[in-house]
Amino acid sequence: MLGKMDSDMKQPHSRAEPKHRLMTRLWHWVNAAALIILFMSGLNIFNAHPRLYWGSYGSWGDPAWLQLSRFPGWATIPGYYSLADARMWHFFFAWVLALSLLVFMVVSLINRHFQRDVHITRNEWRWSTLRSDIAQHLRGNFTHGGGTYNVLQKITYAVVLFVALPLMIFTGLTMSPAMAANWPWLLDIFGGRQSARSIHFIVTWALFAFFVLHIALVLLSGPLRQVRDMITGGTREPEEHI
Repeated sequence: MLGKMDSDMKQPHSRAEPKHRLMTRLWHWVNAAALIILFMSGLNIFNAHPRLYWGSYGSWGDPAWLQLSRFPGWATIPGYYSLADARMWHFFFAWVLALSLLVFMVVSLINRHFQRDVHITRNEWRWSTLRSDIAQHLRGNFTHGGGTYNVLQKITYAVVLFVALPLMIFTGLTMSPAMAANWPWLLDIFGGRQSARSIHFIVTWALFAFFVLHIALVLLSGPLRQVRDMITGGTREPEEHI
């Protein structure tokens, strides 16, 4: 009995590491809800003037680089045309997105999520590695790679986090007359309010395409397990990569 107790005491009690940390899971769901509401309320705002321009000015008499029909009510928030109501929805959830992104980035630097899971090594930038990763994805193998994320996932994750979402936030600020008045350098960076609006629109649809691709890959790689792990955290096995 004593020998068994000594043996038990010597055995290390290691706790399995979760696939997704709590902060990542919280931000994932808050960000998803915020982006969906921002997208749909943004379509309602776009319906007020469904034309896009480059530069500082643009009106009905000016040549537009893109002109679309108004989006239907089922695709917008609210479900009827109201510029005032759509702006209230949009501005509130824009702050939700911006603040949650800021908190997530700070925490991810502290707990080394970025360094551990998103950092792309020099070897991963090699064409042979990228070509192999593309081939694995085309074969439907989404769980390959030597870390939490494979290289294509890392690149996509980094572009969304460090390029697309900041662009959405800062072009949104540029379109606000009050913010542009206080920070006129925003107009200089984006080449005018209408250019900022066009960039905002382009990035919006790029994020929509990412959302569709993300959902498609989840469905192809075990949706029940993926959703469960993003809620509970899951368990990362030593040989398992996601």
